[in-house]
Amino acid sequence: MKAKLILFILFLPWISQSQDSKLGNWLIYFGNKKIDAKWNWHHEVQYRNYNAIGDLEQLLIRTGIGYNLAENNNNILLGYGFIHSQNYLPNSADKIEIDEHRIFQQFITRQKFGRFNIQHRYRFEQRFIDRDFRLRLRYFLACTVALTRNELTGNTLYLSGYNEIFLNTNNTKFDRNRLYGGIGYKFNNHVQLEAGYMVQYLDSRARDQVNLIAFVAF
Repeated sequence: MKAKLILFILFLPWISQSQDSKLGNWLIYFGNKKIDAKWNWHHEVQYRNYNAIGDLEQLLIRTGIGYNLAENNNNILLGYGFIHSQNYLPNSADKIEIDEHRIFQQFITRQKFGRFNIQHRYRFEQRFIDRDFRLRLRYFLACTVALTRNELTGNTLYLSGYNEIFLNTNNTKFDRNRLYGGIGYKFNNHVQLEAGYMVQYLDSRARDQVNLIAFVAF
């Protein structure tokens, strides 16, 4: 009964969003497979919509092989991503389709302070967009706070928040910034669900998104 109640709470933002297409909606799956004590396989799928669902903005598929440097608190990873975007033309209902192939390297370090879990992620991307080649740097700072237990273990309700800044290496240094806050439920060491609200700043404009996220470790 408790798990069903939590699932209902997590999906409330999506239910309300389906009645209002002014916000975008991201459906996200993060998977992590432990190969052995040192190696892991990361994979994810993100289905991003301009509205509640059905007006595709971007489909992102990402995977990579990671290596733990010290007791799972520090991880380096080499990855690849395929991104299919459908962008609206200015002042038009027509779209153009753009495919991107992306290679990236990242370093993740984690700290734990009681109920608080801090994560820093540094990522360097090499982006192949049609015939264009671009480089981008990203810094991600996240915090989760256990609410119903003293630490983030099984059967725990938690709050989550992050900020991520994207910087280009060309003349236009600032690419975007994402600010996110959400609530989640960790069922066990393998599954957790989360729902949240994100504001994405792009130059002089901003975009709002409702995010629904599933984390699966196996």
